[in-house]
Amino acid sequence: MATATGQTGTVAHGGPKGVFPPFNKDTFGSQLLWLAIAFAALYLLLARVALPRLAAILEVRRGRIDDDIAQAGKLKSESEAAIESYQKALAEARAKAQALAAAMRQELMAAAEQRKKQLEGGLAAKLAEAERKIEATKSAAMAHVRGIAVDTAGAIVEELVGKAPGKAAVERAVDAALH
Repeated sequence: MATATGQTGTVAHGGPKGVFPPFNKDTFGSQLLWLAIAFAALYLLLARVALPRLAAILEVRRGRIDDDIAQAGKLKSESEAAIESYQKALAEARAKAQALAAAMRQELMAAAEQRKKQLEGGLAAKLAEAERKIEATKSAAMAHVRGIAVDTAGAIVEELVGKAPGKAAVERAVDAALH
């Protein structure tokens, strides 16, 4: 077996290792060239394919947003017009209802006034009839009062004196007292 005695140091398992490739001075120029080529290819790919697609998508979205805002403004103005129309119709309906209520009130008041006049006329007729009946009853009662007064006066005088007075004398006395 032969051993090498001219070397100094130790050797790692698997053989000697070199410098980390990105930091190797010998390949630095080619690495920069490939970096520039990869960057240019990526830039061209993005500039010609991806960015135009993104710009188109953003433009479509911007257009859709603008259309939506315009549509919202249109709907807002339509809703404001509808609200204004509704309020106007509501005010007209209230005015019409108040006018109708006033007309109905007038009509009911006129009907009530007519009914009141009819009732007053009926009551006046009944009152006149009742007064006539009262007067007839009073006259009849007054006619009987004289007879009752004559009978009562005769009975009183007979009780006081003990003898019945003459009917003609009692009638004269009662007539004198009544008139």
